[in-house]
Amino acid sequence: MRRFDFPVDLPHAKAVNQTVAEVRRLRVSAIVLAVLFAAAAVWLILIGRAWSFVVAAVVVVAGLTAAWVAVWAPRKVGAIQDLYRDSPLVPAVVSELRPRGMTLLALVDIAKPETGGHRYALVARDVTAVPGHRVRVGERVPSVAVLSDRTTRNTSGVWQMVSPMPIAWGTRDASVLREAAAAIDETEWKVLEGKLSRSDEVAASEERRLVLDPKDLPADLR
Repeated sequence: MRRFDFPVDLPHAKAVNQTVAEVRRLRVSAIVLAVLFAAAAVWLILIGRAWSFVVAAVVVVAGLTAAWVAVWAPRKVGAIQDLYRDSPLVPAVVSELRPRGMTLLALVDIAKPETGGHRYALVARDVTAVPGHRVRVGERVPSVAVLSDRTTRNTSGVWQMVSPMPIAWGTRDASVLREAAAAIDETEWKVLEGKLSRSDEVAASEERRLVLDPKDLPADLR
């Protein structure tokens, strides 16, 4: 697995990194839901009817689930420095410009290390901005691929959740961005750029990713 180590600018990352912002919003929403469920459970218990106790039990379970999400979300993502250090470096390209941002298309090997093989996929992510990069289709945006599973019972051999996270969300240093782009094999950039026309297809898919047929890839990526 190819990694790229660089000093993360934490104030910059906290200000612009959408992954951090998304986890923050998820946590706030979960806390609000947990409080609402707790209040509803208390109200149902105070009613004192048989049916209200049954409904209250269901509401309590829902509240506990929301509370668990509030605690789990930040731990699942972990520290931003750890994400950049532990996630693989991947190529991503601006594939579409939108009124409020752009779409990034990344080439990611979604196979888990224990499989001993490769399974490349195109992965799309909508972003608001990528500081340090030009706003144009075809702009190369070196990124890391944040990989995780929804459950511990995944036996498919590939990661269930894949999200490209630009290096530019972790640093203002233009030289670091150039080094990251250069660390990615030119073959991967060319494969990705040759697939830009499939951006809409990837973005419209349920998982926002499209697994590529190994026959459509160069020999060194199979």
